[in-house]
Amino acid sequence: MSTAENRRQVLYWRLLARLFDPEEQAALENGSMAIVDDLDLPAALLDPAVSVDTVVQRFPHLEAEFDGLLNGAGDDREGEVRRAALVSKLLLNVFGTGSGNVTAGQLARWQSDAGWFERSLGCTPGSLRGRAAAAGAGAPSAGDGPAGAGSPGGTSPDGTSAGGASPGGGTGVGTGPGNGFDGDLAPVLAAIEADLVSRMRLREVLADPTLAKQLTPSMSLIEQLLRDKDNLDGVALANAKALIRRFVDEVAEVLRTQVAQASTGTIDRSIPPRRVYRNLDINRTIWKNLPNWDPAEERLYVDRLYYKQTAKRITPARLIVVVDQSGSMVDAMVNCTILASIFAGLPKVDVHLIAYDTRALDLTPWVHDPFEVLLRTQLGGGTDGTVALDLARPKIADPRNTVVVWISDFYEWKEQAVFDGMAAIHRSGARFIPVGSVSSGGQQSVNPWFRQRFKDQGTPVLSGRIKKLVTELKNFLAF
Repeated sequence: MSTAENRRQVLYWRLLARLFDPEEQAALENGSMAIVDDLDLPAALLDPAVSVDTVVQRFPHLEAEFDGLLNGAGDDREGEVRRAALVSKLLLNVFGTGSGNVTAGQLARWQSDAGWFERSLGCTPGSLRGRAAAAGAGAPSAGDGPAGAGSPGGTSPDGTSAGGASPGGGTGVGTGPGNGFDGDLAPVLAAIEADLVSRMRLREVLADPTLAKQLTPSMSLIEQLLRDKDNLDGVALANAKALIRRFVDEVAEVLRTQVAQASTGTIDRSIPPRRVYRNLDINRTIWKNLPNWDPAEERLYVDRLYYKQTAKRITPARLIVVVDQSGSMVDAMVNCTILASIFAGLPKVDVHLIAYDTRALDLTPWVHDPFEVLLRTQLGGGTDGTVALDLARPKIADPRNTVVVWISDFYEWKEQAVFDGMAAIHRSGARFIPVGSVSSGGQQSVNPWFRQRFKDQGTPVLSGRIKKLVTELKNFLAF
């Protein structure tokens, strides 16, 4: 048996082991990791928790290999090993759904991976499950819904490689070459999806007002509600909105405190201090009048009072917040919409809010109400910052008095074009602040390519801790 055949068998034995038992088999895992590394493939291919969307977004060159992957095999034995690694990823993500309760995020990820599986067969994403397009998988066709149903990872938003006929040659169930088994797979995929939906117990809880009131709002719960809100109605939808409202109010209270406590702008020394008692500088007054000390009478004669300068420069400032609303940025989307609403309530601060994935949405009309903003977002999809740049640039009327906060992990499809646009904003004189994430813990995963270029530009990526962002904004706005 050849070396290539042995390597293929290791990968497929690992796949079978993980499908029937979620527990890792050390020997198979280590062997598979060595094979994937030797093929110069990402280790994420072996992690069932990482979606195919994420893999393709971070390693765009793999998109072409996933397309039509199951349509036919080649004669290159070494190439078959690479193919086995990619096939294992698809099959494990689609058919290794496990058991237990399912979150809305897990359902959305499975739907996306199922779309890639259909593309690998040469079919239109969603066609095997009876839909024209799967949520988050494949580019949107004409007339598709709101932002968030965009192309996966590196797929062009114009749909040149994902909409309609796929590169594999198929255009639907039973129409692609060599896809005679499509009719057998369709009910299997539909059954898996139905099982995942039935395991989403959250919907049952939301439908019962008594049980819904017992839920404690948390970031993970809000993520599920935001992802699943389009599938809710009646009592369940009303209870979901109430939970989102409770969470927004709780987070807003914390952020308002942080905004109030953070340091503010520098003193404007061109404005004379107000000569009122509360501004009296006792220490400086005593020090400056020490020459008037009378030792005999032990009395200090004060011939001049000194006051503290407290005036700060207050000029109308424009704050433009751009938030990546792809699936990995849920914390940022929630926190930043609330933070933007707080700054929007401050005097002389003009706040604009833009959310984007492969499409951009101007949420400025609702910036004062984060609850309404969140209901209008569509979490998930790919990432194309050029569409956000197109919305943000016209808003920069006075660059010297504008700050642009861009929150993302910066795994972009058009890396160079997006960075060039950001660099142009920086050169214009506007303050550009790239932020890796906005969470309570500050965890962030930032594209190394962008991180280095931001550092070279003099605008290093800000830590994800929201307190630091609050301080940076208050110092710039100087209120």
